[in-house]
Amino acid sequence: MVETMQAVAIHPTDDPAPATALHIITIPKPTPATPSTALVKIRAFGLNRMDLLQRMGMYPVPPQAPSTLGVEFSGIVKGFGEGSEEERQGFEVGDEVFGLAYGGAYAEFIVVSVRMLLRKPRELSWEEAAGVPETWITATQALYLIGAFQPGQSILWHAGASSVSIAGIQLCATDNASQIFVTAGSQSKLDFCVRELGATAGFNYNTQDWAKEVLAATDGKGVDIIVDFVGGTYFQGNLDAVARDGRIVHLGAMGGTRLPEGTDIGAFVRKRVRFEGSSLRSRDEGYQGRLRDMVLERAVPRLRSGELKVFVERVFDWEEIVQAHLLMESNQTRGKIICRVG
Repeated sequence: MVETMQAVAIHPTDDPAPATALHIITIPKPTPATPSTALVKIRAFGLNRMDLLQRMGMYPVPPQAPSTLGVEFSGIVKGFGEGSEEERQGFEVGDEVFGLAYGGAYAEFIVVSVRMLLRKPRELSWEEAAGVPETWITATQALYLIGAFQPGQSILWHAGASSVSIAGIQLCATDNASQIFVTAGSQSKLDFCVRELGATAGFNYNTQDWAKEVLAATDGKGVDIIVDFVGGTYFQGNLDAVARDGRIVHLGAMGGTRLPEGTDIGAFVRKRVRFEGSSLRSRDEGYQGRLRDMVLERAVPRLRSGELKVFVERVFDWEEIVQAHLLMESNQTRGKIICRVG
């Protein structure tokens, strides 16, 4: 007899599916196929903006991902696939873990590679741990692998109160950035970034020309690194605000993928600017595992000590998944939205 579990599904509807299309159904419980894969009973999972896009049919889901939403979770290891215990990388049944998956976290159980698991520190709650993997791994990727950040450099984080930027601001603040600037759409979000996260200053994209403000704050030099989730509508401003030999890290296109008429790309040559786009979910396990190791080295010890903090906006029971998605759609959050399972 096939074992079953509950999971969040998307009710068939005309695209794009609204949040109200989400509901809980019964599906087969996954089974780990190799000793390097673990079955984890999920205690909590985190929401990410890609979940909204996937729900609406607007996200390129990797072929190895199940149809169930969700890429980050915390939980308890319940089993492994058959084979050599050496391939478990030291994990045991009963271990409390958190981790990253290609999909399937909106459920009671998930099967995931042990390469993408980390042991949950006792200092973090299940809800806090579930908010770490996607967020902190993406921030680490943007800051260190792509941005090549070094102490003493300056940086601009767009969407300053987003979960990735919240993590990134803290990382570069503790790694001695010279200046940390942010953009956001409200004064309360800017105040949060400056007073609670350690940003140098913030600029309201609704009322200020943030590119001019960045140049003014840096005596016309610009910033060494820009991390951008907006895309087309910020393209020119990023080129104006980046410093000579600077890097622009492009992680999203909330402002569209087409450039406004009259965009001047002269800064690429004049300033020797490097522009690089990237994603995380489409990467292979080796690349993601490398980033997991960086988070384990750079972030986890400081999360345990309290030097770094996981900011959780709100915790829902997973039966309230519709309300959780609606809250994320409101763009009013300053931290992770987490769902508690069971």
